Formats: sequence, structure tokens, C-alpha cells
Amino acid sequence: MSVIQSLIANGRNVSRRAPWPRVETDVTGWGAAADALGAGRLSLLGLWGDKASVHMALGDDEAGSIAVLSLDCPDDRYPSVSRHHPPALRFERSLRDLWGIHPAGLPDERPWLDHDRWGLKFPLGARIPAPADGAPYSFLPAEGESLHQIPVGPVHAGIIEPGHFRFTANGETVVRLEERLGYTHKGNEGLMAGADLLTGARLAGRVSGDSTVAYAIAFSRSAEAALGANVPPRAHWLRGLMSELERLANHFGDIGAICNDASFAILHAHCGILRERVLRAADICFGHRLMRDVVMPGGVARDLSQDGIKVLKTLIAEIARRFPAIVRLYDDTASLQDRTVGTGKVSSALVRQYAAGGYVGRSAGRNFDARRDHVYPPYDQLRFTVPVLEEADVNARVWLRIREIEQSVSLVEQILHGMPAGPIAAELPDAGETVVEGMALIEGFRGDILAWLRIDSNRQIERCHLRDPSWFQWPLLEAAIEGNIVADFPLCNKSFNCSYSGQDL
Repeated sequence: MSVIQSLIANGRNVSRRAPWPRVETDVTGWGAAADALGAGRLSLLGLWGDKASVHMALGDDEAGSIAVLSLDCPDDRYPSVSRHHPPALRFERSLRDLWGIHPAGLPDERPWLDHDRWGLKFPLGARIPAPADGAPYSFLPAEGESLHQIPVGPVHAGIIEPGHFRFTANGETVVRLEERLGYTHKGNEGLMAGADLLTGARLAGRVSGDSTVAYAIAFSRSAEAALGANVPPRAHWLRGLMSELERLANHFGDIGAICNDASFAILHAHCGILRERVLRAADICFGHRLMRDVVMPGGVARDLSQDGIKVLKTLIAEIARRFPAIVRLYDDTASLQDRTVGTGKVSSALVRQYAAGGYVGRSAGRNFDARRDHVYPPYDQLRFTVPVLEEADVNARVWLRIREIEQSVSLVEQILHGMPAGPIAAELPDAGETVVEGMALIEGFRGDILAWLRIDSNRQIERCHLRDPSWFQWPLLEAAIEGNIVADFPLCNKSFNCSYSGQDL
């Protein structure tokens, strides 16, 4: 019996509408799950709050199984998971900020999302008035001779999201980096409550704008799982097409930006051209450069025309013609390799502990991709390889993106060649007289995105939680920059390209 099967067997009130089970457990079962996480027998997929309860999504990579554990918290307290498993720390700090549910034994009592700007405490819970003067945020200390601190942000020189980085350095060498995020908190979970499913899909698509397709797919699949909806095959294939176009646009942008941070602007320009080509093709095919509000529960809102097919075939031909030369230029430029090779290495042990997905995980040897390991349409009918590298540095994260671009081009070609005919949307079934739940795990360009959804009998959202892959990647950036020089931080940061908005909820 696997660890997850044992936890399920010892739970109660098993719900299998997810498509993965959710079980209610007690403090003993919760502690056993935390111990299994700390021992590396399970991976943490998410941790979120609810009315007087907490939920924890767990994955067993070897068994390919997923389950959600729920613990009632009648006194608004529960045993901290991060005491045993550090990747849970920021989840628990956020959960406490939003819901007022306190993890007993929390190793770090500082707030995470709450910057004392809301005018109240625990907006999703008790909603009590906030003190007039909040305590200033205390960064972690670093001891040693000749150390100095460099504060950066939250406002930056480029057109990027806000986030504060506090460097402690010895000369030019970084001793510690600590992040403070939460500046783009939008109240996503509060906005979801009471919304209809179409509004929910639109809100999901705005969690992180560069992943609007991926988030909309994750939300829609969770709603479809909850209601038992049958989505037309053509809709699945159109979703896959949009997902790969989103991956292409972002990977082109990232490769160019990494090279630009190494002062090699010509590759930034060439990659920017290809990214722009993808965005224009997406606009022609789906009515929006980012393909926003096209994916919805039950299918998609817009079909692909014959003219759109021609545009995409032209796009693929241009990528095939231009991208190999870009790759050769990257690989043959010694000064560029000098900046990227060996820079920003993150240990494979940390990557496994944090269950980091996407190019961060796969460039450090973690062979996980939700499209393959928790397969969903249309990827069950497509051929693709998941590239994996071991070097775990900036260069490896560049090459991982290069290999994924090659796979995405192949996937787009397969989809265009094999897309079935038929309707692009179906009516959603009624929820009936009961409350139903659904869950989905899908692969965005950064990594796996989790969506958990509860729908009431009026087919409105009672509770929704969306988890970005950046939750598990931001802490690894802090580890990757340690021992590097301050001037290499932009390279490391861009090679991770974590989402501020996606982790700020």
C-alpha cells in the first residue's frame, strides 16, 4: 500500500469527485502526512484554507497518485506542516494572513501577503479591524564580517511586476537573498466566491497574465470534473493548441531576456521577433494576443478557421527557418556562455524537496510533466518528449526552453494535422441538489498549475484555490543566487522567471 493509499484508508468521508479523492483526517493523520513530506515520500502540491478547515494536496510521483487531506480547525489552529517540510512555509503564512487560521509551531511568524494595507485582518475569515500601526517587516539577519545589505525594489527599472529583494553581500558575493512579495495581491480567492463559472474562468485567466490559457484550462477542467461534463474532442485539441502557443511565446521571450541581461542584445531582438510572430498569430486565430477568455468550462468560445490554420503553418515554417540559427549563435558565443554556464546552480535535492516543476525542475533532473504524468486531452493522443537536464544552472534553463520549443513546434504540427471536427463546447450538467468538488493539475509554461474548486447547488463557486508553480520556485531562486555575484542576479532571476502575480493570489 502506498503512502497516499494509507492516508486515504485512515481518513473518513472520502470524496472521489476530483478526479482524485479528498478525505477528512484528524491531527494524527495530518501529522503522518507532514512526516511523509519531510521524509521525501510525498510531494506537496498545495496547501490552502477554508471555513474553519485546511486542505493539503499531496502527490506520490512514483505511484502517480494524488489526494487531498482536510483537517477541521474548530479553534482556528492546526499543526504546522512547515515544521517538517519547509516548502509549506509560505503557504501557511499566506493561509494565516487570509483566513486567520494559525499553524501551531510555525517556524516563521512574519506575515506574507498582509502588508498592513488592507484596513483589516483575515479578510476571508473573521475580518477584524487592523491595528493602526503595524509592525515593520523584519528581514532575516546574516552574521559575519564585512557584510552589507542591498535593498532592491519593490519598484524596478523595467516594466515588470513589483517585488522586494534584500541582498546580504560580502563585497560582490551574495551571502543571502531574501524575497518579500505580495505587492500584487488582488484578492483572487475572495473575488471567486459567489461568482458563476464563466466569471470564474475569466478571473482564473487573470491570476498571471502570461499564463492566461493555462489557468483557464486548469479552472475549466476542475469545473468539468466536479460536474461530470463531457467536453467535445475538438475543444480539447484547441485548448492544447493554445497552450503550446502560450508556451512558445513565453519561452522565446525568456531566452531573449536572459541573453539581454548578459548584455547580448542581438539575441533579445531575434527572440523578440519570434515572440511577436506567435502573439500576432494567436490574435488572428483566437481574437486576442494572449488568447484571453477563450477557454471556458465546457469547451472553448472560439473555433480555428482555415485562415487561422494557414497563419499557424506559416508561423511554424518561420520558426523552423529562424530558430536554429538563434540556437547556434547562443551556443557559439563564448562571452555569453561565460555568463550562463555554472551561474545560479540550484541543488537537485532542493528541487526534489520543493517538487519544483517546469524548466526549473527539469533542468535539475526532476523528470515531471503533468501533460505526461497526469495525462489529459489532447496529450493522450500526441507524441512528445519531456526534455530533462542535470546541470541546474542558467545555461541548463536556457537549453531546457530550447528543447521545449522544439517539442511545442512538433505538437502544434500534430494538432493542426490531426484535430477532429465537431462542436467546440457542450452544456454543463446541473450540480443537482448537492455541493460538488473538482480538481485539476495541468502543465503551464512555468510548470504544473493546480486548481481546486467547490460548486454549490446553484452552480456558483463556493470556494476556489489556484496554485501557481512559482510557489515552489521562488524559494529556490534564493538558494540559487547564494555564492554568486550581485551582477548575476538578473540572469538568475530571469532564468527562473517566477510569477509575482501568480504567487501573490
